[in-house]
Amino acid sequence: MAAVLLLLVAEPVALRTAAAQQIGAQPPPATTPVPPRPASVPRDTSVHLLITLDHPDWRYHVGDSARFHLSLDRGGRPIQGAMVRIQLGPDRMTPTLRDTAQLTPSGLTLAATLAEPGFVRTIATVEVNGVTYSERATAAFDPEQIVATTPMPADFMEFWQRAIASARKMPLDVRMVRLAGRSTPEVNVYHISFQNDRAGSRIYGMLSVPTKPGKYPAILTVPGAGVRPYFPRVDLAKKGVIHLAIGIHGIPVDRDSLLYSELRATALKDYWAYRLEDRDNYYYKRVYVGVIRAGDFIFSLPQFDGKNYAVEGGSQGGALTFVAGALDPRVTAVAASHPALGDQFAFLHGRTSGWPFMLADTAHLAAKAEKMVTIPYYDTVNFARMLKVPGIYTWGFNDTTVPPTASYAIYNVITAAKEVDIVKEAGHARTKEQSDRVEGFLLQRLRVQP
Repeated sequence: MAAVLLLLVAEPVALRTAAAQQIGAQPPPATTPVPPRPASVPRDTSVHLLITLDHPDWRYHVGDSARFHLSLDRGGRPIQGAMVRIQLGPDRMTPTLRDTAQLTPSGLTLAATLAEPGFVRTIATVEVNGVTYSERATAAFDPEQIVATTPMPADFMEFWQRAIASARKMPLDVRMVRLAGRSTPEVNVYHISFQNDRAGSRIYGMLSVPTKPGKYPAILTVPGAGVRPYFPRVDLAKKGVIHLAIGIHGIPVDRDSLLYSELRATALKDYWAYRLEDRDNYYYKRVYVGVIRAGDFIFSLPQFDGKNYAVEGGSQGGALTFVAGALDPRVTAVAASHPALGDQFAFLHGRTSGWPFMLADTAHLAAKAEKMVTIPYYDTVNFARMLKVPGIYTWGFNDTTVPPTASYAIYNVITAAKEVDIVKEAGHARTKEQSDRVEGFLLQRLRVQP
């Protein structure tokens, strides 16, 4: 990652303290820690901390200067004298600038540039009457030119084809329980499970099926990271779509939330790192194979039309969407939002990867040698390279969980037909507009009337 050049254009205030720091160390927390707010101090909704950029689309060419303007007002009137804490630097990496300045009525302007494709983010935090307000904005510098860094193993497809073939030696052993309380006259809802890659390993999910006799297309929703219950998509089934939402942890998905909270804190804490040093027994191996087995389950349903099959998900689910699209030739369309698990080798090149930042601690790479052998077999970039089906992809510039740098590294290697929907202000979630466009894309591909 090239150095970020910082220019201060403040009238007439100068920043008080820190100089530039080295770029490329372990990423900081996704946001500046915010102290808890006393319950007796209500948030003033008329207070607005704003960061604007001189290009309304937040896009620049390499070598351009992006100007971030910070302002603070209450009810449209500038708040004078407030001290604002500022972080500015490359996407999710150690800030090049950490400082504090006093805002004038005209605000404060910072400028930055990059010498190669990437993103620069400013995060501002201010306290007004005991309440903390925070805002961010992110400038993009030729992001379509970001080059993925994770290598492709020579036996990548052979490894996964062998794993899938081995798993399919196990019968699905489907179990379905109709949930009367969730079903409607138009839709039957089932809590389902099927056998995955070995005896005792199962995938659980929520299945929604139209009750009207006929043959229907299907959508598989693969989950974001975490441990939680899952819910049916009765609304999609009412439109004439079989919908399956799966979990990945081999546990039922219809239990009380307390169970999942306990598992998050104990047995499934940091599950993404479990056996990362062992390519053949890494946690995600049964998960990735389970995504293909979910397709086997859908194709076994008598109500399925046998051909129109789409997969969608966000974050971890975005990564799993690429897995399905690359490894399952039956998939006809995909939709991935802010896909995680991508471009994990980027830290070796001085820039951020996506969650879970497996190689962020570059000071101890020697201890990660075995993990570096495993990672390319599970990196979303390599599944994106193998993708052959059309897809739609969404994310935002302000995402610090799956930074836009990583999303573009994945997107840029896709050679299949692709559409992209960027909402620059968005963080780690789809906006309603993005969700609507994704659903419209999938329904059109499945030949279903929205």
